[in-house]
Amino acid sequence: MSRWLAFLPIVALVALGGLFYFYALQRTDSKYQPQALVGRMVPDVTLPTLAEGQPVRIRAAAAEGPMVVNFFASWCAPCEIEHPVLMGLKGSGVRVVGIAYKDAPPNTQAFLARLGNPFTTALVDRDGRAGVEFGVTGVPETYVIGRDGKVLAKHTGPLDEAESAKLAKLAR
Repeated sequence: MSRWLAFLPIVALVALGGLFYFYALQRTDSKYQPQALVGRMVPDVTLPTLAEGQPVRIRAAAAEGPMVVNFFASWCAPCEIEHPVLMGLKGSGVRVVGIAYKDAPPNTQAFLARLGNPFTTALVDRDGRAGVEFGVTGVPETYVIGRDGKVLAKHTGPLDEAESAKLAKLAR
């Protein structure tokens, strides 16, 4: 009888693991919508610039013309991987606005000094509030905003050349 009691915690652990697998991992969450902002107005957030700290209202900036908004961070390895693609977007005349997500400004400045600055405007989202408004799930994330302030597209993860070309078409 005491042998069975010794195996009881293992049996309980396996049963809980099975329950977790069949219930949590197999269940889809219908509330999670990665493209939820597409087709809607860009969130009306105001952020300070990285260099001078001047406030910039994202929705008002969109009125100046289409733009690509990229959430990035100096601590983000995939952001470093996508950086040359952003430099290519800038070189092709696309207006790219960078938002440093939950990053210290000195770290962001060092990151851009080391790799080059692909951003027409670099903004700071130190506490991550703008990221919440945009629905950022992690960096890097990239949005295309039309002149009318509507979100035209969203890309999660590092941009590659093919996806960059699609976004560039929308941003012109």
